[in-house]
Amino acid sequence: MFSYANTSVQVVDSALVDLQKAEVSLKEAVESQIALLHELVPDLEEITGDIEAHFRQDAKDILSVVQSLRMINTVPAVTMEVVTGFGEIWSAQTLYAYLRTKDVPCDWIDARDILIVKSDSSSGLGEKGEASSTAGVVPLWDETAGQLSNWWTKHEIFGDLDCSAVAPVVVVTGFVAKTAAGVPTTLKRSGSDYSATIFAKLTDAARVTMWKNTNGVYTADPRRVPEAFPIKSLKYDEAMELAYFGAQVLHPSAMVPCIEKSIPVFVRNIFNPAFEGTIIQGRCPTLKETNLNAKVRDWRSKSGEIPIKGITSVDKIALVTLEGASIGGANVAERFMGAMADNDITVLIITQASSESSITIAVPENQGKAALAALEDAFELELARSTINSVSLVTGMAIVAIVGEGMAMKSGVSATFMSSLARANVNLRLIAQGSSERQVAVVVNGKDTSRALRAAHMAFTLSETTASIAVLGCPGQIGSALIRQINAQKDMLAEAVGLAICVNIAASSTKMSLGKDSRALDLDKIPELLADEKARSFDLEHITDVMAANVNPLRVIVDCTNSEEVCQYYERWLCSGIHIVSPGRKVGSGDIDRYRRVCQAQKENAVNWYTESSVGSALPIISTLRDLLETGDKIKCLKGSLSGTMAFVLSTFSETIPFSEAVLKAVDAGYTENDLCEDLSGLDMARKVVILARQLGLEVQLEDVEVESLLPEKIDFYSTEKGNAYVLEDIKRLDGPMLERLKAAEAAGCALRYKFMIDTDTAKCTCSLEAVPSTDPLFRLKRNENLVAFETGRYESSPLIIKGAAAGPDLAASGIFADLLRLTRANLLG
Repeated sequence: MFSYANTSVQVVDSALVDLQKAEVSLKEAVESQIALLHELVPDLEEITGDIEAHFRQDAKDILSVVQSLRMINTVPAVTMEVVTGFGEIWSAQTLYAYLRTKDVPCDWIDARDILIVKSDSSSGLGEKGEASSTAGVVPLWDETAGQLSNWWTKHEIFGDLDCSAVAPVVVVTGFVAKTAAGVPTTLKRSGSDYSATIFAKLTDAARVTMWKNTNGVYTADPRRVPEAFPIKSLKYDEAMELAYFGAQVLHPSAMVPCIEKSIPVFVRNIFNPAFEGTIIQGRCPTLKETNLNAKVRDWRSKSGEIPIKGITSVDKIALVTLEGASIGGANVAERFMGAMADNDITVLIITQASSESSITIAVPENQGKAALAALEDAFELELARSTINSVSLVTGMAIVAIVGEGMAMKSGVSATFMSSLARANVNLRLIAQGSSERQVAVVVNGKDTSRALRAAHMAFTLSETTASIAVLGCPGQIGSALIRQINAQKDMLAEAVGLAICVNIAASSTKMSLGKDSRALDLDKIPELLADEKARSFDLEHITDVMAANVNPLRVIVDCTNSEEVCQYYERWLCSGIHIVSPGRKVGSGDIDRYRRVCQAQKENAVNWYTESSVGSALPIISTLRDLLETGDKIKCLKGSLSGTMAFVLSTFSETIPFSEAVLKAVDAGYTENDLCEDLSGLDMARKVVILARQLGLEVQLEDVEVESLLPEKIDFYSTEKGNAYVLEDIKRLDGPMLERLKAAEAAGCALRYKFMIDTDTAKCTCSLEAVPSTDPLFRLKRNENLVAFETGRYESSPLIIKGAAAGPDLAASGIFADLLRLTRANLLG
C-alpha cells in the first residue's frame, strides 16, 4: 500500500510556507492511491467508482483544512492527527476493494466510527518507536463495544454465511480513532499494532498476527547488531518491557488488550510467511511468586540457559538532575515529580541517591528544556537561597536495557551487563533496575549506543564475539604470516570458540586498505589491495578515527611495524578504548616517561596492551615472569639468550662456514630484523632486556644496558641508509676474529653464545658474547632457539627454564596470534 503518513506530514508543514507545494504533494498522494486501486481492481467501475470518489472528496477536505492553517500560522496537534489518519482509511478501502474481486465475503470499518478513546490530542503524533508515544491514549471499552455491536446490527452482510466453509473478512482501519467528544484522533505513531489488539479483545479473537518486514522480534536491533536473531517466544511482560525501551517492531501498549483474555500475538514477516516468527503469550511470575519458588543462583551455572531475551535501546534521551538538596523533610521527590506531571513531562527512568538530596530522571530529549524549566520554577526559592546546589540538563544520551524473565533471582546478570560495557569503553551515566527484575537499564552517551548493544549481546552469548582488527605492517614477513594464520583459523574459531576475527584495516608503511562500513577485508586479497595504486596513503590519524568510531566493543590494533611514528599513538589508542597487540619493542624499551604514560592509560581505560610476542616470539616469557611476581616469588636473576639471529649464527658458523656466510644464511631464513645491524649490534636483545627489566620493576633505560656489539666500529648500526647488503659485505672482516674466539671457546670445552643477564639486586643489565661451559643451559641452545633461565627464591637450587624455537616470521606471527586470542578470551570470559 502507498505510504501516506510521511507525505501527509509534508503536506501540513509545507502549507504554512507554500500552499501550492502542499497542493501538489496532496495531489500526488491521492493519485498514487487511486492508481494503486485501479491496479488491484482493474476495469471494475462498480467497485472502484464510489471509493475513488471518496478519495477525491477526502482530498478536498484535507486541502480545506491545510488552507486554514495559513490564517493561524501554526499547526495544531489535532490537525496533524486528522490529516495523517486518511492514509489508513484509504488503504483499508483499497484492500476491501481487492478482496471483493476475489469473491471473498468482506466489509470494511472506519475505526473512527467505532473506536472511542480518551486521548491527549495536544501531545501530537509522537515519534516513531518513542516509548512515550502512547501516553494519554486509553480505549473507552464500554462505549467502543457498544459502537461495534451497533455496526454489526446494521451490517448483516454475513448473516446467512456458512463460516465453516468460507471465512469472512472485515477490514478495519488501524491507527485512527475518535474521542468521546467526537474529535478525530490517532493512537500515535506505530499505533496500528494497538488497533489490532484492541479489536482482537473486542471480538474475542483466537489470535493476533502482526505482519512486519522482519522475522519477528529480534534479540536486538539488527541494524545495529548484525548478529541479532529472532526470538522464538516472549511473555507479554517481556514484550512490553522491550517495546517500552525502544523495540520498534512492537508498539508499547499493544500487549495490554490481549493480556486479559490471553490472546496470543504472533509477529511474522510479510516477505517470509513460511518463517514462524515470534509468539507472545503468557505472563511472567510476579516477584512474590519468584521469591517463593526460586533460590538465588548464578545464571552461568546452568549450561545453555540465557537469562535475557533481548537488548534494546531508546535514542534521543536527556538527563535532568537536581543535586545538593539540603532541605530534608521538604518532600523534594514529591515536588520534583509533581513539577514533571504538571508540565506533561514523560519520565522514562528515575534514580535517587542520598535520600532526597540527588535525583536524576531520563526524559525524551525534546522535553529536556521544558523539564529543566519546570524544575527551576518549582525550586526557584531554594536555588536562590543555595539550599539546592543546582539543576542541570544533559542531552545526547540513550537508554540501553536488557530484558528477560530469566533475570529474576539470578546473580551475576547485572555484573555481566556492566562489565561488558566497561570492556567496550562505554561510560554509564545512570543505572536503574525494574522492581520486577525483568530489566536492567543504563543511560549512555548516544554515540556509544551501538557499541553498548553489541557488547551486551556478546556478553550474554546471544552472538559470537567479534573482534575488529587493524593490522599495521601487513606486507612485512611477520604481518603477512599473521594474516595467513588468521585466515587459516578464522572458521574454526567462529565455530568452536564463538569468535569472529574481522580484519577491517590493513596497512603498510605507505598504503592502507579499509573495509567499507567497517566490514572485514578479504584476507586473501590484502596484498593486492595494498599494492593497488589507488589505495589510500597511510594515515595514522584516519586509522585512529575509524577505530575509535567502530561500534564493535572489541577493537584491536596489531602493530607489526618497527615505527617510532606508530609508537606515538599507543597512549591515544588505549585512551580511546582500543586494545593493542604489539611484537614491537620501541614502546616497551623506549622513553621511560612515555612507557609510564602508556601503562597508566592501559590501567585507567580498562584495556589491554599485550606484549608477550615482543620477547621470545611465541614463548611464554613475560606471562611466566608476571605469574612468578604476582604469586610472591622473588626474582634474583634472569639470564639466557633472546636473539634467534645470534643463536642461529653462532650455532652455524665454523671453520668451514665463515661468520659472514652464517649471517647471510640467517637473513635468507628470515630470522633477522629488517635492519640487520640491530641484531649484530646487540640492540635488538638489549631492547628485550629493558622490557623484562621494567616488568621486574627496574627503572632501566636502553642506554643503561651494557651491550657488546659484534659489528665493526665504523658501521653506524642506528642507520640503515646503506642497507643490509653493505653490512653483509663489511662484516666479512669479522670472519677471522670470530673464528679465533670460536676456537678458543671450543678449546676450553665451551660454546660461543650471545648472552644477557639481569641482576635484580644491582639492577645491572648486560648483553655480551660469552664462552659458556657445558653446565650452562645455553650450551645446548639450538640454531633458532631462545632461552630464559629464572633464578628465584622458589627456583634457587635449579632455575626455571623456558626454551624453544623463537626465530622466523611464522613463530613471531604465532606469538602475536596467541596474544590476540588471549585478549579475546579475556573479553569472552568477562
